[in-house]
Amino acid sequence: MVSVSLYTLGCKVNQLESEAIAHAFRVQGFSVLPWDGAAGEPGADILVFNTCTVTSKAEQKARRVIRKALRDHPQAVLMVTGCYAQVAREALDALGREGGSDGLAANRLVVVSGDTKSLFLDLPEFLAKTMPEEAALVSLSQWLREKEASKAAATERFRFIPGDFSRHARASVKIQDGCDNHCSYCRVRLARGKSVSREADHIRATLQALEAKGYGEAVLTGVNITQYRDTGVHREGALHLGALLRYLLAGTERIRLRLSSLEPEGITEDLLAVLRSPRIRPHFHLSLQSGSPRILERMGRRYTPEDVEKGIRRLRAVKDDPFLGCDIITGFPGETEEAFEETYALCERSGFAWIHAFPYSPRPGTAAYTYPGAVSERNAVLRVAQLEGLGRAGRKAYSRRWQGREVEAILEASKQFNPPFAAAVSDNYLKLLVSFPDEAPPSWGSTIRCRICKLPDREKEFSRFDALGEYLKDASRNVEKGMHV
Repeated sequence: MVSVSLYTLGCKVNQLESEAIAHAFRVQGFSVLPWDGAAGEPGADILVFNTCTVTSKAEQKARRVIRKALRDHPQAVLMVTGCYAQVAREALDALGREGGSDGLAANRLVVVSGDTKSLFLDLPEFLAKTMPEEAALVSLSQWLREKEASKAAATERFRFIPGDFSRHARASVKIQDGCDNHCSYCRVRLARGKSVSREADHIRATLQALEAKGYGEAVLTGVNITQYRDTGVHREGALHLGALLRYLLAGTERIRLRLSSLEPEGITEDLLAVLRSPRIRPHFHLSLQSGSPRILERMGRRYTPEDVEKGIRRLRAVKDDPFLGCDIITGFPGETEEAFEETYALCERSGFAWIHAFPYSPRPGTAAYTYPGAVSERNAVLRVAQLEGLGRAGRKAYSRRWQGREVEAILEASKQFNPPFAAAVSDNYLKLLVSFPDEAPPSWGSTIRCRICKLPDREKEFSRFDALGEYLKDASRNVEKGMHV
C-alpha cells in the first residue's frame, strides 16, 4: 500500500487540519509514517507539506525542507498546501522547476492553494480506488489540479474533523477560520480570508462524539475565535463565543473545554460569565502583541494597554489563579526603546506564566511592509530574549504558587521509572510528571486528579516539566464518573 507522511508548520489550526488529513489516509488503509526531523524525512511515497506564512522564517523553512525532499526522495510525490501556498504559489511552483530541465521535479511537486486544502480529505479515497501500489504516483497531480480548478472545496473549511488524534491525548475542534481584523503586520488574514464560523449544532455533535470516545478535554481553536458568530436562520440572533460555550456545556456532560488564543477586546461580560464554569479550563492565552499604545495603534489593534490590564483582572476574578500567557511581537517599525520598555513593564505587571515572543517579520502585502522606522534584527532578537526570560521566571513563579494544591490533569504519555511515572498536562496548563507509587499509570488520555508536590530538580530527565505531582486514586475515580471533586 502507498505510504504518506505529513510535515506541518504553524498554528494549532494547521496541526488539526493535518491530523484530519492523516486520519483520512488511515481510513483508506494507507500507511501514515511519522516525520522525525532528527532522523530525516521518512521514505514515504507521498509527502504532504502544510505550510505557514506568519513569518518569513516559516516560509524559508518550508522552502528548505521541500528542496531537500525533492533532492533526497526522487521517487516521491510532494504536495504543498497551507497559508504560504495560498499567498505565494508562484514561489513554491518554482521549486519544482529547480529540479532540472527534464521536468521530473516539476511533475512531482504539486501545489494546492490553502482555500482548497480539504481536497486532501478526498485524495485517499481516489488513490485507493484508482491506483495499485506499483502505479506511478505522478498521475494524481492531474486529479488535484482538475479538482482545484473547479474550486469545489473552497468553502469546506470545517470538514477537518479527525476521527482520532494520534499525536495528542487532548482533542481539538475547529470552530472558526479567517479574521475580519486588518492588523497592519498580518498576512494570515490574506491567506485565510474573512472570518467564518462553524455551525454550533455541528460543533456540539463533534464534542458529543469525542466525549463518547472517552476524550476528557477538547481545545476550541480557530484563527480568531473571539469573532465566532453562528447566524443560522433557525436562531434568534447570533451566537457569540460566550453563548456558544453555554450551548456546548448544556449539550455535553463531562468533557472539559480549553480555549485557544483570545483577543483582548473579546473579553466581554457575556464571555466572562460562562468562563466561571468548572468545565472551562483555567488557562487563557492573549494575543497582546505590544504594551505600547502608540505601537498598538500602528499595528491596527483594537485595544489599549489599559484594556489589556482590565481584561486580565477580570479573568483572574472568574478563575482561581488561572494560567495566563501572551504573544508579543518585538521590533515592529517605530518600536523605540521606550516603546519596548512599555511592553516589558506591562508584561511584568501582568505576571504572565508564559510569553511567546518573536521578532517582527515584514510581510509583503501588508500595510506595515512599507512603514518607516525599521528596528535592527539584532535589537529585535535581544528584546525577544528579555521577554522570554521574563516568561520563564513567570512560569516558575506560577508553578511554585501551586505547590501542595490539587489539580485535574490529562495523561499524555507513560514512561517507566522506579516507581512508575507518567507525563500529564494539568487543567491550568502545567506540564507535570506524576508519580504512581502503588499501581501502574492509567491509560494514555485518562483524566486524573493529582497533588502538585514540588518543582523538579535539575536532573535532565525532569527538565521539561513544570512540577512533580502525586496521583490521587480516590479523587481520580470521582473524575472518571463525572463527579465534582
